[in-house]
Amino acid sequence: MLPFYKLSASPPRFLSQFRHSFSLLSNSSSPFRISLLWLSHPRRFGTATTAAYRKEGGDTFFTEESVSWTSLGVSDNVSQALYNAGLGQPSLVQAASIPSILSGKDVVVAAETGSGKTHSFLVPLIDKLCNEHDESANVASSDQGVSQPRKISLVLCPNVTLADQVVRMANGLCGENGEPLLSVVSLCGRQGWPVNEPDIIVSTPAALLNNIDPKNFRRTDFIRSVKYVVFDEADMLLSGGYQNKVIRLIHMLRFDEKLLSRSSEENPSEPTSSHFSSEDEDDLQTEDVFEEEGDSENDGDVHEEEVEAGHVKSLDWRRVRKVYKRSKQYVFVAATLPANGKRTAGAVLKKMFPEADWVSGNYLHCHNPRLKQRWIEVTFDTQVDELIKAVKHGIETRSASGQCRTMVFANTVEAVESVAKILMRAGIECYQYHKDCSLEDRAKTLVDFQEKGGILVCTDSAARGVDIPNVSHVIQADFATSAVDFIHRVGRTARAGQYGLVTSMYTESDRDLVAAVRRAGELDLPVETAFSRKRSFRNKLKKKAALRRIKDSSSNEESVLA
Repeated sequence: MLPFYKLSASPPRFLSQFRHSFSLLSNSSSPFRISLLWLSHPRRFGTATTAAYRKEGGDTFFTEESVSWTSLGVSDNVSQALYNAGLGQPSLVQAASIPSILSGKDVVVAAETGSGKTHSFLVPLIDKLCNEHDESANVASSDQGVSQPRKISLVLCPNVTLADQVVRMANGLCGENGEPLLSVVSLCGRQGWPVNEPDIIVSTPAALLNNIDPKNFRRTDFIRSVKYVVFDEADMLLSGGYQNKVIRLIHMLRFDEKLLSRSSEENPSEPTSSHFSSEDEDDLQTEDVFEEEGDSENDGDVHEEEVEAGHVKSLDWRRVRKVYKRSKQYVFVAATLPANGKRTAGAVLKKMFPEADWVSGNYLHCHNPRLKQRWIEVTFDTQVDELIKAVKHGIETRSASGQCRTMVFANTVEAVESVAKILMRAGIECYQYHKDCSLEDRAKTLVDFQEKGGILVCTDSAARGVDIPNVSHVIQADFATSAVDFIHRVGRTARAGQYGLVTSMYTESDRDLVAAVRRAGELDLPVETAFSRKRSFRNKLKKKAALRRIKDSSSNEESVLA
């Protein structure tokens, strides 16, 4: 157990959590690759993989030189904006994702951290919106009629930090005049509804619902105008406290699609209304029920005789029209997407979007070959010295920019504060990043860390979605409590084709966990059976040990009776 608590007034809770930790690092010289959470049937993960754009033994991040943005279907205008932003070559994930998104299909992008997933959805959506702007302008300037209604894209993120990052990346694509190609706004926290109509709205689920739920007129107009929807960090959005809000938003969007489909079929010559009637409001309240009932083939079906006789109620049209004309596109993006089990994010997506294209990264849930690993066993007497030694080793290991950027992870706020005190007493300056810091302080910390480099001691709140280039070293002073958290932690380094170092300290109590992971790696087997999102590896091992003891006890009793 790490004695970091000695520096604080009261012992932190992280000591008990440390017993339920694990590490997935392996000896860097090991010839085998550890598979992390790889699905039992990996081929089901998608219709496209990044392998098609990579030569054998070639780059593990960028595509071949023959693959360009324009060859993927991106317009010259957006391609030039990408070149001006320093993005001359697509990544493997971007090359596999962009054609599918441009085609208008629903897409699930499941790829490793640092693979370029944000631009993999921003580039095609910005391209489509720019083309639609040009078409609307041409129609408006001619005598052909009135321009089409405005189309916008909605990007949902789990937190404000990630939402602001998406906005910055979208605004980084500028035209020849130096202005962003599109109007992009963040709708989070205390920010009100934008006065001018934007092209892309980036929001959290709670903030969006707060802005559209109380105002029916705003909700109906907004839902109708949304044509492209992106769920960033989809595995998080489809689990925990986010899930109900996100599912509700999906039902709102799908319900509008069904209304539009019904209206166009009943009155093809009349323009469809963008407002819900009182009956439609009642339908929306029961939409969740019908979606759940749709699992069975016979649930909600209406006989043809009843349809012909005209006895179908207004609520039954959805049941008859299980297949309706689509008018929105959905894109889901994640770095970890478990799919075994009915309630996992992957299983939910396969159920709700069975026709979606799945794009899988080469190293999804797997060890990144650009990542060097150090595995250090510590004792009560050596752990503090090893921590300081690891941090100083990271300072000596400069990144490509010449600056040192090291992230030190701990499981709780108390642990972060204790680690920071240890480093400060050793004469090592550091930043702190955790949930108890204000949003303003967290934003300033990230900016300072990115611009000046240094040591960032943090919880897992800095492990997801925070894109800080050239982080050269990640240290796990406190082991992650789940494989998902571990993947996101180590994904802070070795990003965008760079190389990185991860140092993980473990105690004697973690040897069983290490053995389980290494054994899976040696046999090239998935370690998913030892993991679930709610229980750590250690809980699994404890359960197996308990069953083994019960079995041994029963065998001893039988031998005595014999």
